[in-house]
Amino acid sequence: MKSLFGLLIPLCAVLLALVMGAVMLFTLGADPLSGYATMFGAAFGSIEGFSETAVKSIPLLLVGVGICIAFRANVINIGGEGQMVMGALLATTVALLFPGVPSLVLIPMVLLAGAVGGAFWGAIAGALKAWFNVSEILSTIMLNIVAVQFMNFLLRGILIDPAEVARGTGIPQTMRLSPNADLPILIEGMRMHLGVVIALLVAVGAYMLLWRTSMGFRLRAVGYNPDAARYAGISVPKNVTAALAFSGAMAGIAGAILVFGSESHRMVTDGGSTGFTGSAGFNGIVVALLAGLHPIWSIPSALLFGGMLVGANALQRVAQVPSALIIALNGLIVVFVVSSEYFKKRYMESGRVDVESDAEETEEVKNG
Repeated sequence: MKSLFGLLIPLCAVLLALVMGAVMLFTLGADPLSGYATMFGAAFGSIEGFSETAVKSIPLLLVGVGICIAFRANVINIGGEGQMVMGALLATTVALLFPGVPSLVLIPMVLLAGAVGGAFWGAIAGALKAWFNVSEILSTIMLNIVAVQFMNFLLRGILIDPAEVARGTGIPQTMRLSPNADLPILIEGMRMHLGVVIALLVAVGAYMLLWRTSMGFRLRAVGYNPDAARYAGISVPKNVTAALAFSGAMAGIAGAILVFGSESHRMVTDGGSTGFTGSAGFNGIVVALLAGLHPIWSIPSALLFGGMLVGANALQRVAQVPSALIIALNGLIVVFVVSSEYFKKRYMESGRVDVESDAEETEEVKNG
């Protein structure tokens, strides 16, 4: 019962945001119904559109799954942007060092490197939280900035494409990475690649980790009540650090996939994180909240947001509305979904959720 209400409240928040968006469309002289039909039709109305939506959803899903893991341990990971960058940098370095390794080996290597890079960056914030009581919100945000500057330093220096130096253009990007590291295309003639399957497997794996392993039980126990977990012999600092490390690993894989699933097959930046991540490190938080902090439900949640990113261009073109409206619509969804957490919490605390559902959830936790 709790999980049902936990999903319905964010969904209502999305609907309210879309209603507000419809009002803005109407104010600008556009037909809201045909506008939304165009937007969602472009994203889900054809195989080509769905392929683009799936690709856009990959980083959102991976970051969202990582957020689910962190939140279950009652820690907040705002560092997805930096963790994606660090994962991408380490994966790129591995591809540059071992360009001749066969695809069957190199692809897992770069994905693992991405996970390690992101996990390391997340673990720093986790250790600061666990042993020095440093707010993980502040530390992850600050680490985002450090990661971006580190990326700029490397892509303008050690990792820059030699051709850029020779031409004098100095675009901060790497050389074209080894084709052996390219993620295979799943459907010929489209952009959907192996990253879609990897993201789905990671989501399922995160669910298994949280609800089918002793480690997942410990993470959730620390999140429910750290004092009780400590009394039961569970190390709270180690599990807080592990939660942020796991969360960072998911974001790091997303960063690696952005590099090796891209059309240019190189890492490039515009000087900020958004040019590389597309703000997936932040939008993934909303994906997780809309999914009720559940890894499996993060799949349709990520598809929704990915579809909006794909359909935004079609909406702008057909409805003749400024691009700022699309940004505003995404912002409204973020605000409404985040705000819904307050009402969700108030509802859960109001006592209107029956005792039987509470007992069932408690029994589920006990059984791991």
